[in-house]
Amino acid sequence: MPVQDLTPPPDAAARNGDVESSEAEDEAWVWAQIKAEARRDAESEPALASYLYSTIISHSSLSRSLSFHLGNKLCSSTLLSTLLYDLFLHTLSSSDLLSSTVADLRAARERDPACTSYSHCLLNYKGFLSIQAHRVAHNLWTQNRKPLALALQSRIADVFAVDIHPGAKIGKGVLLDHATGVVIGETAVVGNNVSILHHVTLGGTGKVGGDRHPKIGDGVLLGAGATVLGNVKVGEGAKVGAGSLVLIDVPPWTTAVGNPAKLVGGKEQPKVHEDVPGESMDHTSFISHWSDYVI
Repeated sequence: MPVQDLTPPPDAAARNGDVESSEAEDEAWVWAQIKAEARRDAESEPALASYLYSTIISHSSLSRSLSFHLGNKLCSSTLLSTLLYDLFLHTLSSSDLLSSTVADLRAARERDPACTSYSHCLLNYKGFLSIQAHRVAHNLWTQNRKPLALALQSRIADVFAVDIHPGAKIGKGVLLDHATGVVIGETAVVGNNVSILHHVTLGGTGKVGGDRHPKIGDGVLLGAGATVLGNVKVGEGAKVGAGSLVLIDVPPWTTAVGNPAKLVGGKEQPKVHEDVPGESMDHTSFISHWSDYVI
């Protein structure tokens, strides 16, 4: 008879500690990369040296650098950068939010070939910056500090041309590629490792209140100009083609394309893909299964 292993499983606290330790190491590595990239760029382009020093090199942590940068980006004559810096730093220093920030940085660096460095994303990618600012607004919303959350939403829309209601829930590892014109409604939910292109709308269907916005599963890819309306589900690993209009649920691991959107392969036996489109960023492989149209 085989010897039975009576070793107790690791307790939940220990497992959580391991996860937190791994996330802290990941954040430290990414921050070290960002500072090294900033120093390199400051040496190669002296015109940016002061900007890079004040925004990245002079700071002791990613959360401080990001808070400083967002505060300067989103401030106005009446919403001071010092107030925003304190607000962002207090919120973004949370380990959960910081791990989401690192995952979002990695998403941009790994999925967008135009993203040449982590520091480039941190400084210049308005999709990344708008998501981080939204996370702060959402935190305020959940604390019932709704006037400040809405004021922050307004500034994000003004500065970045991205309109995300502070009530919307957004996962980690999310890429807003180009980001201009993205609209996400109050009761929308966006999962982890999702990629969303410019001019995507996750909206309602009218003036009905309550839970009225889309639910986007993990690993989904929403192509440029896609519109998803109503409390519908886009299943895990699904893909919505550019310019499509989705009004009903999209099954997991399928592709919906067209206006109104139809499933590639048909409703009864839709074609199922194996890759995670939110990570692979594969926008067009379905064409041969959808149409014989050739330019």
